[in-house]
Amino acid sequence: MYVSYGLRSSLVMGAKRFFDILISVFLLKRKPQNMEPSSTEGGAEETLLKNHPTSPPHKVILKHGQELEEEQEELAEHQPLEQEDLNFERWKRRPIPKRTLHQKIDDLKKYLWNAETNEFMGRSGKSWSLILLFYAALYMFLAAMFGGCIFCLMWSISPYHPTFNDRVMPPGMTMAPHLEGHDIAFNASDRKSWKKYARSMDEYLRPYNDGAQERKNIHCTQDRYFMQDDLEESAERRACQFKRSWLGDCSGLQDPHYGYSQGKPCILLRMNRILGYLPGQGKPINVTCGVKKGPPEALGEIQFFPKSIFDLKYYPYYGKLRHVNYSSPVVAVRFAGLQYDTHIQVQCKLNGVGIINDSPTDRYLGSVTFTLEVGA
Repeated sequence: MYVSYGLRSSLVMGAKRFFDILISVFLLKRKPQNMEPSSTEGGAEETLLKNHPTSPPHKVILKHGQELEEEQEELAEHQPLEQEDLNFERWKRRPIPKRTLHQKIDDLKKYLWNAETNEFMGRSGKSWSLILLFYAALYMFLAAMFGGCIFCLMWSISPYHPTFNDRVMPPGMTMAPHLEGHDIAFNASDRKSWKKYARSMDEYLRPYNDGAQERKNIHCTQDRYFMQDDLEESAERRACQFKRSWLGDCSGLQDPHYGYSQGKPCILLRMNRILGYLPGQGKPINVTCGVKKGPPEALGEIQFFPKSIFDLKYYPYYGKLRHVNYSSPVVAVRFAGLQYDTHIQVQCKLNGVGIINDSPTDRYLGSVTFTLEVGA
C-alpha cells in the first residue's frame, strides 16, 4: 500500500539522517592530536565550537525525532486513498432484522422465567431475597424515623395552648346570615326571597337555646374577666350562659322570621375567638354600625340586643379541649327603619382599647362590611 511504503521510506531516511548527525557531533568533539593549534581549519572549527556549543545528545535525538514525526505525518497526508477507503457503503449500519410476534413472546417468557439459569425477571432467588431484604430494612428505618419525629413533636407541644406565641392579634368579626357572600337582598312581600336568611339564623342560634345553656353553663353576674388559670392544665373550664331569649326581637322566639317579613331584618355579630385573649384591657368592647356607601338617611333606626357591647365575663377563652361548652357572645342588630329599594353598604365595627378596625389589607379585622337592599 502507498501509505505503508511512504512510512517505511520516511523511517529509513530519518534513521540515516540521525546517524549522520551523531557521527558529525562525535567528530566535532574529538580533537586530533597531530593537528597544529595554529591550523586555519582547526582554528575555525574551534571558533565555531566556542561560538556555538553543541547540545547534549538526548536533545538532538528529541529534536530530530520530532522532525521525523512531522515528516511522517506530511507523507501520510499526501498519500492517495485507495478505492476500498472510498467505499462508504460498508460503513453504514446494517438494519436490525424485525422480530416476529412469536419471538417477542418467547423473549418475554424467557425474561419472566429462565429455566436454564432459574432466574425470574433477570434475577436469581438469592438476588431477589437480598433486594427485598434491603428495601424492607430501608422502609422500616424510614417508618421508625418518621414515628420518632412525630412522637418528639407531640411530646414537646401542648394540646391545650400554643407552645410559643409572641403576640396576640386583634380579633376580627363575623356575621350571620352569611349565605351569598355579604349581600342581603330580598323583598318583604316575597317569602321565598327571605326564607333562606331566616333558616340560616335558626341554625346559627340553635346552640344558644335557653334549655341547653342552663344545662351546660353557669350563670355569671360579675362584670369582669372570668379567670380560671388556677386549675390544672387539663381540667375543664366552666363557661357563662348566653341565652337566646336575651336577643329580644332578633331571637326568633317572638318573631320566627327575624323581621325579614316586615322589612326590618336582623343580623348577628360575633367577635372571633382568640385563645387567652383579654379584650379591651378591662373595658368592654363596643359595637357601632353605619353607612359606608350610599345615603346615610337610608339606614334609619338601629337596635342592638341584648346590648351593643361584648361583656368581659365571657373572656378569656381556653380552647376547645378545656372550654368544651363555651358559647361566644353575640350582638344582634336590627335595622328597624331601613329605607326600601335603596342599595347601601353597611359597616359594623368593634371599638375599644387594642382594637384595629381600619386595616387596609384585612377588611375583617375588627369590622365587617355587607350590603343591604330591601324591597317592599
